[in-house]
Amino acid sequence: MGERMNEGEFDPSGDRAVSSELAGVLPVEFTAFHSQQHRAYLRYAHLQLGNPKDAEEVVDDVFTFLLKVWRQALKEASLHGFAWAVLREHVERRLAVLGRQVAMVETAWFAALRRSSRERLELLESKLGLYAAIAGLSERQYDVVLLAFLLGNDCDTVARMMGISPATVRSHIRGARRTLSRKLGVDWIPGEEKDQ
Repeated sequence: MGERMNEGEFDPSGDRAVSSELAGVLPVEFTAFHSQQHRAYLRYAHLQLGNPKDAEEVVDDVFTFLLKVWRQALKEASLHGFAWAVLREHVERRLAVLGRQVAMVETAWFAALRRSSRERLELLESKLGLYAAIAGLSERQYDVVLLAFLLGNDCDTVARMMGISPATVRSHIRGARRTLSRKLGVDWIPGEEKDQ
């Protein structure tokens, strides 16, 4: 189980750049943001929705919305934080329309944990409620756990994507570990996440 997830497992359509015809008429900053974030947003949406078609539609809707409000988005304190909130809102709206919960509990494998805590993960995995416990985390902790451990992003990438500091990401990881340990009846060892 200590294996990293297959790179394409939560990437149903691969990297999709803005078409060359559109790239010339779209704001350069938007095109760059799209190329940097599209794949990660698609992987996150697919993990949440469990369906590549729904994920692609949601992410297309997110970038369409962002393009419409691009000038205002650039004025936000954190463009990445604003865009992340838009992505979350669109995913939640799609789940509500579909009348279902996030698919992560059924489809995800908790992967990409640091080597030094592989034994702890194997212990956690043996508990039946791990994925349900992850789904029960606070919104920020849930996103950090998915982005860092399920999708294999490093702390700095998670921070950039969510528009928060790396220290805040580490804090959410510590909080999530404490919560999961408590829910699953496993002892949490402070300091395990230092290298995350």
